[in-house]
Amino acid sequence: MQAVRHSLRRRTVLALAALCAMPAFANAADKYPSKPIRLVVAFAAGGANDIIARILAKEMGQSMGQTFVVENRAGAGGMIGSDAVAKAAPDGYTLLLGSAGAQTVLPAVNRKLPYDPRKDLVPVSLVAEAANVLLVKNDLPFNNVKELIAGAKQKPGTYTYASSGNGSTLHVSGALMEKLAGIELLHIPYKGNGPAINDLYSGNVDMVFSGVPIAMASLKTGKAKVLAVTTKKRIKSMPNVPTIEEAGVPGYEFSSWYGLFATGGTDPAIVEQLAREVKKALAKPDVVAALAQQGVEPESSTPAEFKTRVNEELSRWDRDIKTMKIGG
Repeated sequence: MQAVRHSLRRRTVLALAALCAMPAFANAADKYPSKPIRLVVAFAAGGANDIIARILAKEMGQSMGQTFVVENRAGAGGMIGSDAVAKAAPDGYTLLLGSAGAQTVLPAVNRKLPYDPRKDLVPVSLVAEAANVLLVKNDLPFNNVKELIAGAKQKPGTYTYASSGNGSTLHVSGALMEKLAGIELLHIPYKGNGPAINDLYSGNVDMVFSGVPIAMASLKTGKAKVLAVTTKKRIKSMPNVPTIEEAGVPGYEFSSWYGLFATGGTDPAIVEQLAREVKKALAKPDVVAALAQQGVEPESSTPAEFKTRVNEELSRWDRDIKTMKIGG
């Protein structure tokens, strides 16, 4: 009888030990990433966000041994795509290739976002820095910024400028020029830089504040006039194009960035892992070359550094947007 009790106790102990070991085996089996990762772009295909996302997805997919599926969720200045990531499962399998406009300007423009930009999206790493570029349609009778400003002052509210959406960096670029140059333009928002530039080429809008990749293509094809860049200094990819400040608007300066975000509540270990992968990708010569072709400068960061920058810009635009002609 004692032997039977001893045998039962032994089996019970073994069974409990097996149960305790199961989570460890399960965690090992679920090691991140164990399935494809969705990388959301909050703008239409063909724009800078989309191009940069595909460059990054290809390299990170190869490095991490999993497929990165780029998904365009355009609309509302980046709100629709951002909201999709904000409401996804916080497991690191849904990411966002975000930008300064959608992640820091839009919240100041639209006070009724369906998500909290500080809590529901976790900054992972900066990816690239970039200028925006002012392009005008070929039959517009302006060949430089001074001529454009003079024409706009003669016909206030007549000339249109397109952007990738309300609150986007391309929208802010135009609104800032309106403010500093003392002119009035008519803003036309689109669901991305690609559709906006197509309407510029078709003659449906007068000008566009574009991402560098499309502006570089316009220089090569001659489909539009490239007047100026928005940064303080001229950029390497277009050294002959003046800044808006030197072209006639004193004090003008605006730059953009692109960065990777995860859903709020994602395991910090996964966030750190993704940040390391971004840094590794941006160190590859072929990635640097691909980004350079798009006119953007690769730039990584730690999650903490990126979070600090995002929070600072959220505070800045919450204050400064009130002085500009932007509403949502």
